[in-house]
Amino acid sequence: MAKNTICIWYDKDAEAAARFYAATFPDSSVGTVYAAPSDNPSNKQGEVLTVDFIVAGIPCIGLNGGPEFKHSEAFSFQISTDDQEETDRYWNAIVGNGGEESFCGWCKDKWGVSWQITPRALTEAMAAGGGEAKRAFDAMMKMKKIDVAAIEAARRG
Repeated sequence: MAKNTICIWYDKDAEAAARFYAATFPDSSVGTVYAAPSDNPSNKQGEVLTVDFIVAGIPCIGLNGGPEFKHSEAFSFQISTDDQEETDRYWNAIVGNGGEESFCGWCKDKWGVSWQITPRALTEAMAAGGGEAKRAFDAMMKMKKIDVAAIEAARRG
């Protein structure tokens, strides 16, 4: 067991979410699925209580805790992408599977978990600082899914 693991609260679909993430992102997998040993406020005995999974190398536990707590943008997974094709693939997988678009490279999956699909071109533009960073940032602020070519053009001025 990892020393530090992210625990994500789901209403009732932790296993489905984990399987979706494992099928979508490299270096991701589903581990042990644990059944509730007895009835509790959110589960009946034998129903899925928790699931161990890895998302892009990060160990996580999905907890089927019921509807009491909702996800927010205060927590998100940030996935770095190498090009527009990879950006499109992840964005379309999340949004196309019942998720929703947001702004500046953010989207939510159908379970309400926020994702930042961030091309390296944007990260590199921000790291360059100065006018390059400002132009890239200003371009990003008008986008939903990040357009790599537009970021690179803004960076060049």
